[in-house]
Amino acid sequence: MVIGGTLLSVIISFVFQMTYLLVGYYMTGTDTYDIKWSMPHCVLTLRLIALTYDVYDGRKDPEKLSGDQQKTALPFTPTLIEIAGHTYFPASFMVGPQFSMRRYLDFVKGTLVGCELPPCLVPGLLRGSLGLFYLGVYQVGISWIPDAFINSDEYYDLALWKRHIYVGLWAKITLYKYISCWLIAEGVCIMSGLSYSGKDANGNCLWNGCANVKIGLYEGATTFGHMVASFNTNTNAWVAQYVYKRLKFLNNRYVSQVSALVFLAVWHGLHSGYYACFFMEFAVMNFERDLSNYVKQYPQLLAILNAGPLKYIKFVILKIYVIVFMGYCLGPFVLLKLHRWWQFYYSLFFSGHVVFAGWPLYAPAVKALIKAIGGQRIRSEKDKDK
Repeated sequence: MVIGGTLLSVIISFVFQMTYLLVGYYMTGTDTYDIKWSMPHCVLTLRLIALTYDVYDGRKDPEKLSGDQQKTALPFTPTLIEIAGHTYFPASFMVGPQFSMRRYLDFVKGTLVGCELPPCLVPGLLRGSLGLFYLGVYQVGISWIPDAFINSDEYYDLALWKRHIYVGLWAKITLYKYISCWLIAEGVCIMSGLSYSGKDANGNCLWNGCANVKIGLYEGATTFGHMVASFNTNTNAWVAQYVYKRLKFLNNRYVSQVSALVFLAVWHGLHSGYYACFFMEFAVMNFERDLSNYVKQYPQLLAILNAGPLKYIKFVILKIYVIVFMGYCLGPFVLLKLHRWWQFYYSLFFSGHVVFAGWPLYAPAVKALIKAIGGQRIRSEKDKDK
């Protein structure tokens, strides 16, 4: 109450919450993925940091806030009861999803939904049932390719291409564990009414206010950009709003991106595998962005790739690419310790590092090839100025 709504309060909250979480990781961490108090506390950490940011934004001129900030800014300091209710909302305090204090207060005051409660039971049950389905798929799949298989002699005896395939399938199965938890939690949020986000153009109720995964986009993903946009969306939106965009004053997209990924890695814990994983995310996303932006300059080439049988062949190739290298990137996140994930990467001959981290070295050759077969190029405004 003394310094609430000030930049100092944001700094103190950020430093204290992250320090407390990291000390907890250090004091209680083991060599494996731990299910203990630190798991719900990492959710609480983001929630409390966001709260101080939102109160700080609420003291500013609304016209100077971004669209996202206007939706979450609080022109007052919530009471301890309101903070406790938001913090320990039954459907979300364990694994998320993250949602703003503003949404929660609108929900409990009855202004989120309005006087007429929309039919939320069936959408909630359907979403929760989808989570149970994915949980069943995970249980069956993990019995077929358990985590221990990736460091087993049986795995090392496989041909290199088979190792890549198995790693990709193992990662896809592993991610279903997280997806099932989020879908079940989202189902509860929907049934409570908290997920209500208005109506579409046809008057149908929308229940995506607490969605943490976009199943259609995730299952149909053909790029890592699709994966990032579909997976753990609330946490990604949190980092974008409270870390990435807050560093806009640096005027350097790459510094902001690296800072956001470092924050995510630190937030997950102290194991080196987290940092190796998010380094790969940075390398992959920059590879895809650079290559995609260059290919888009050749509409004739794009038309060929998206016409006739080639578009289906392209889809299959890109789907295999995403599955295989998603496994490559996820490996350290699950294996955690240096000796385990280093051996994992060695078994794959560091192929992902060669493809993605090595992109700046061979990019000129690839771009020259695209230029040779791409036809007429669309000149950018920068090119025209030249």
